[in-house]
Amino acid sequence: MRKLSEVLRLRLEKKLSLRQISQSCDLARSTIADYLGRARVAGLGWPLPEGMDEDRLGSLLFPVRPASMPRSAMDMAYIHGELKRPHMTLQILWEEYRGREPDGYGYSQYCNLYQGWLGKQAISLRQAHRAGDKLFIDFAGDTIGFYDQRTGEMSRGHLFVAVLGCSNYTYAEVTATEKLEDWIGAIIRALEFFEGVPNIVVPDNTRSLVSSPCRYDPDINLTFHEVAERYGFAALPTRPGKPRDKAKVEAGVLVAERWILARLRDLRFFSLGEINEAVSELLKRLNEHPFKKLPGCRKAQFETLEKPVLKALPERAYEMAWWKKAVVNIDYHVEVDGHYYSVPYTLIRQEVMARYTKSGVEIFHKSRRVAAHMRSYQKGYHTTIPEHRPPAHARYLEWTPERIISWAGTVGPNCGEAAKRLMAERKIPEHAFRPCVGLIRLGKRYGNERVDRACSRALKMNIVAYRHIESMLKTGRDQIPVPDEIPVRPAVAHDNLRGAGYYQ
Repeated sequence: MRKLSEVLRLRLEKKLSLRQISQSCDLARSTIADYLGRARVAGLGWPLPEGMDEDRLGSLLFPVRPASMPRSAMDMAYIHGELKRPHMTLQILWEEYRGREPDGYGYSQYCNLYQGWLGKQAISLRQAHRAGDKLFIDFAGDTIGFYDQRTGEMSRGHLFVAVLGCSNYTYAEVTATEKLEDWIGAIIRALEFFEGVPNIVVPDNTRSLVSSPCRYDPDINLTFHEVAERYGFAALPTRPGKPRDKAKVEAGVLVAERWILARLRDLRFFSLGEINEAVSELLKRLNEHPFKKLPGCRKAQFETLEKPVLKALPERAYEMAWWKKAVVNIDYHVEVDGHYYSVPYTLIRQEVMARYTKSGVEIFHKSRRVAAHMRSYQKGYHTTIPEHRPPAHARYLEWTPERIISWAGTVGPNCGEAAKRLMAERKIPEHAFRPCVGLIRLGKRYGNERVDRACSRALKMNIVAYRHIESMLKTGRDQIPVPDEIPVRPAVAHDNLRGAGYYQ
């Protein structure tokens, strides 16, 4: 369903052609035209109405229809033979087919089934790149080393390369890894280097940017998709194992390795900053180096052809965000990076998406934000909004430490004193509520008198804890009196014992 809103955004907001949208979303143009037609009939524009989630959009554009009769099989041999006739096309054959079979396959599926039967091999196409249209990005296979000044340990930096399709104007930098944050950061810095945004960004079908790599229907990582929306470009990953889909950057990586990595091979670096300063100088020389067979250089071609047609950068730079799929636990909290954040209790057991930055956490259910929190880095702790609690839990929280201690005092004075000690030993008194309630409930199992006596023994031995008191009751140690003072044994005198004075 996410592709429906993406098609509407690219067409109605970005004014891309059907061919460009087809390349970005990996959909047939006829399918895209069908989506747009359905949106017009439904009276939808861009942006979508507030509160329009994925389920609502899908049901609006694709209402449930009665099940149709099974489609009859296509005669592939007949189609193949007819296509050998002069001026014959699949469009004509499909129209004749639908005349015989009104409920048969649509044109796109008709063509796909025939092409699958035919086993037609792909044909390479020499691409003519328009100014400002595509930016190709990739990481080089070779790395460059740098050393930690304190330990002397060497790490490997990864060379990121971005090449504009028309002018071959190149950007390069070295990052610590090839993780998602390095990809996103490098893409943003590349766009700032070009001082504009192309229509399409073409990355490799890498796992960092593509959640589910696929030849026909890659699932774009949500962070990368968010960056594309913020900067106004369409993401068009290449097919897996097809480097010719991004031949521009493949050649650009080779040139960058020769112009940058080869020239830095004998230098010793102690940080990524030092490496990128050297890369910046070599990159300037690369972009200003004259072409061998064409007039001018990369920079001149960029200034003349591409820079005037690039779209403007957004006013505010993108803040790195991560997305995580999660299921709401029975305590109506979702775990994000070791901390737990609350959502409305009605979403228990529901699947949600958590978006988190360095400063905040947002939680979405079916594309609708249901909770927002300040980011906390305390592992194992909870951040809870009171409105997210069910009414019964809200009533439980009306209990106070004084009320709990008073309740424990009904078991016996020693139990009340033990509850007070538990409260005092915890930084947050609420963390002692459950152990105190546990002490009170032990009275139902062992009797209030025994529980109070066990609490007295625990207080004298200075081991006030629920599990120790419960253990005393289980083993009967609460029946053993505790002496007020433990007798001190006299010092042993012996010729072989040298005494404390010897060690002074």
